[in-house]
Amino acid sequence: MTSVFDALSHPIRREVLELLKHGGHTAGELADHFPVSKPTMSGHFAKLKAAGLILGENRAGSIVYTLNMSTLEEALHGFMARMEIARKEAPGSSKGETP
Repeated sequence: MTSVFDALSHPIRREVLELLKHGGHTAGELADHFPVSKPTMSGHFAKLKAAGLILGENRAGSIVYTLNMSTLEEALHGFMARMEIARKEAPGSSKGETP
């Protein structure tokens, strides 16, 4: 879960995920949306792939990236479960009480 939140910490990577929610894009198509170099974008793609948030497939010499929602959903469920545990353990808290 740490790698997912680390990957989500950068605004460019979050925007890449936003773009991919509408379907797959090549690395070049995605890179064209940002005012950074292609090597910089490659680093962002690598971080997202390492976290399992995107999948890359080589199609006719181009890498097409797609969103891997299962990893994001798993991380969010894990995070929510941890927050519920932390909330229950906090002194003076009770279920249904707002922080």
